[in-house]
Amino acid sequence: MDKFFNLVTDRNFLIAVLAAISAAAVVFTFGSQFLGRSNMKDRIKRVALEREKMRAEEMARLRGSAENARQTARSEGSKDYMKRVVERFSLQKAFVDENTADSLARAGYRGQGHLTTYVFMRFVTPFILLVLAFGYLSLVMKDNPIYLNAVIAIGLGIIGSYIPVLLLRNTTTKRQQSVRRAWPDCLDLMLLCVEAGMSVEHAFKRVAKEIGQQSPELAEELTLTTAELSFLDDRTRAYENLGKRTGLDGVRSVMTALIQADRYGTSVGQALRVMAEEGREQRMNEAEKKAAALPPKLTVPLILFFLPVLFIVIIAPAMIKVFSMGH
Repeated sequence: MDKFFNLVTDRNFLIAVLAAISAAAVVFTFGSQFLGRSNMKDRIKRVALEREKMRAEEMARLRGSAENARQTARSEGSKDYMKRVVERFSLQKAFVDENTADSLARAGYRGQGHLTTYVFMRFVTPFILLVLAFGYLSLVMKDNPIYLNAVIAIGLGIIGSYIPVLLLRNTTTKRQQSVRRAWPDCLDLMLLCVEAGMSVEHAFKRVAKEIGQQSPELAEELTLTTAELSFLDDRTRAYENLGKRTGLDGVRSVMTALIQADRYGTSVGQALRVMAEEGREQRMNEAEKKAAALPPKLTVPLILFFLPVLFIVIIAPAMIKVFSMGH
């Protein structure tokens, strides 16, 4: 115990620890910037691919041929060996239902390429975990029977089949949180643009450019909506697709208001004003809810960490004085 206390209080040790923390902070800061840039480039690339796909589909529709559109959809970025495995074992029948494409779209993965990759990973991940777990158990737990290691490895493989689903759900949750936080500000900006005389298409385009610093995910969705408003023959489909891709009730309600305004000829600015006010009230209610939930959350940390330290600070001088008087 004395050696540990001397090591912790040693000057050279403290300097080394602080230097290591500073170096890790510098590396993390610069690394996060590089990761953010690469992520932004990937988002821009996906938007460009989606725009080209919609342009090809619209041109094919105008020419009366859907074959070119299907070939364009098949040419998206999944690898050839994944396609061969998925087609050979008919994996889409086993892992894909009517909601899979929408779930991938809500996570930001659109197109046949990402669907093929998702199905391939759901098929391959259990086998990879089974082999790794069996090899690790065979090396570490040599005393166990082989069948016991095999049963444990099979169980881990079965659990591993849900890893792609959990990762997809986690990505969807993070994306929806980013969109939800920036959506009230987006409505305010759209209201300003529409009341300034812009059309809805130009308002979406302008807001997508301005909101990108706060939420790149929302900027990506608005950019895709702008492209759909330009290429699709029905504006209602573009609004419905935005609500479907985000999967948020607030976005769906705004899109429903825009659809009704476009269908019945009512004021778009008035509809956006009402929805912006509701968005601000909802954000205020969520802030009040979090503030009201803060005292119960602080109770356990207060009891475990703050009160013992407070008692030590209050009682320690008296205890030190008592012990010194005894000697």
